[in-house]
Amino acid sequence: MSITSDLIRGNTDMIILAHLTKRESYGYEINKLIQTKSKNRYELKEATLYGAFRRLEESGFVYYYWGDETTGARRRYYKITSRGREAFERYLAEWNEAVSIISDLINQGEGDFEND
Repeated sequence: MSITSDLIRGNTDMIILAHLTKRESYGYEINKLIQTKSKNRYELKEATLYGAFRRLEESGFVYYYWGDETTGARRRYYKITSRGREAFERYLAEWNEAVSIISDLINQGEGDFEND
């Protein structure tokens, strides 16, 4: 399971941006969506999640604003910027290319690695 976690963790920014392309959200909600979509097989650690938000904000890919909740703690909502949408499209293209290359390398059939 380690390689799976490493792969996912290495794509945290893209995963967060993917959620934010659909709607503005706050950290806890995004983390719960990740858990739900992964069928409880993956959950981001809080430090990883908020470190990613900080990176995305410093890169100009997202910005935050404070919600106006009347009960409970105020939430910091994140919204993707146009620059963030462009970055997401780049990340997605890179991901698809990597998946294609890895598939080509591991699929069995003609041109397999041969024993010497």
